[in-house]
Amino acid sequence: MSPQPVHQEGPIIPMPPLTRDALREAVKRVSLADLPQFDWEAGRAFDQASQTGSTAPLQLFLKRWGVLVAIERDPAQAARLHEAERIARDETAGEAAFRAAMAEVNTILREAEREIEA
Repeated sequence: MSPQPVHQEGPIIPMPPLTRDALREAVKRVSLADLPQFDWEAGRAFDQASQTGSTAPLQLFLKRWGVLVAIERDPAQAARLHEAERIARDETAGEAAFRAAMAEVNTILREAEREIEA
């Protein structure tokens, strides 16, 4: 008889600091498929910062990926987001379903933004 799967509630990893290296390690653990996009955006943010002399592109990059990690590190929250996104893309869903799904997406994003700003 095989053991029953263990269902962990809450985050599977701690929230990392908002640094490129820490976020990259977190992305590897919670959303490996997004790692190439992370690396591409990191390079682009660095290039933009170098060209403009502004740290804003780097700050936006870190915030974007911090939000993604904050959501994806909690499987239940990530599932809520992905389901809401699915409903929002469903052309057969009615207007009420679309609005509810978008409200859910916005709530999850706001929660993640508050978490990374804490």
